[in-house]
Amino acid sequence: MPRADDQQQTLGAVATELQDASTSPAAPPCLVSGSAVTDLAADVAGRLGIQALERRIERFPDGETYVRLGKSVRGRDAYILQSTCPPVNEHLFELLLLLDTVRRANAARLTAIVPYYGYARQDRKAKGREPISAKLVANLIVAAGADRIVTVDLHSPAIQGFFDIGMDHLTAMPLLAEYVKARVPHEAVVVSPDTGGVKRADMFARLLALPIAILHKRRASASQVEIAAVIGDVRGKVPIIVDDIIATGGTILEAVDALVEAGARPEVHVVASHGVLAGDATRILNHPSIREVVVTDTVPVPPEKRQALPCLEVVSVASLLAQAVGRLHSGHSLSALFSQDGLTPV
Repeated sequence: MPRADDQQQTLGAVATELQDASTSPAAPPCLVSGSAVTDLAADVAGRLGIQALERRIERFPDGETYVRLGKSVRGRDAYILQSTCPPVNEHLFELLLLLDTVRRANAARLTAIVPYYGYARQDRKAKGREPISAKLVANLIVAAGADRIVTVDLHSPAIQGFFDIGMDHLTAMPLLAEYVKARVPHEAVVVSPDTGGVKRADMFARLLALPIAILHKRRASASQVEIAAVIGDVRGKVPIIVDDIIATGGTILEAVDALVEAGARPEVHVVASHGVLAGDATRILNHPSIREVVVTDTVPVPPEKRQALPCLEVVSVASLLAQAVGRLHSGHSLSALFSQDGLTPV
């Protein structure tokens, strides 16, 4: 049996360690990257002055995914950075496995950073016997162990209500507006390609002090649209089409043709938060009336697509995400990130 004085010394040593721990600065955050956004994660980590955590992500011959962390995250704040971009299902399940892995490794707080939120366009039942896929994805992220989620420019802001955990909905519009500001003439007009994107286009127009026009779009199918009317004065002006996602480019093509037919100058600038660029998008966007296509790196653009679309420009959201992680980790408000004045480099 240990002596009483030995027990007292042990208890005193533990008390001293606890006191030291309570007064020492908090451990830096852990940043774990999914395979979809490794370059973006490295940039975010560099701005935070940390390194992305070592992890293994492998595929078994039958297609199953294997995940393992290289270092301990016990008791630390962990941030899982992963976009659910194509291949959507593979990257989504990888996100869920990373969340489950970090949760079982006993991280203190677990935040999912999903710059591009896949399935966001299926946010309601447009017809009978359809799923609400955006809600299902929200349920899966929560079930995998996330305590909070951060995302950028959701297709529908109403998706925030699908989560019963903390949700921070950031926007890349100020970053994109800052990039475009010096590249378009004063006689420009911001154009929303549909009525659902009016608030987004209005924010962009206010950032650049430009007028706004709206296109009335009718969707014939999942990949085909038609422009029924142009609302607003576009004659003789340079259009800046602002959208959240460029998928196949079909909507953009119809919008460009409708604007030029309505008298706009054939010098269209296209701006979007998420450049998915699926299918023949690069070929479709190589249009003689399109001067520039500007997207962010929430969805990585492979070199072959950059080469196929010479007018493509990519603006990084690393500073925005790094500020979000830094403020969340230190317990500060994210309100400053929702205005242009708050976007100071990290």
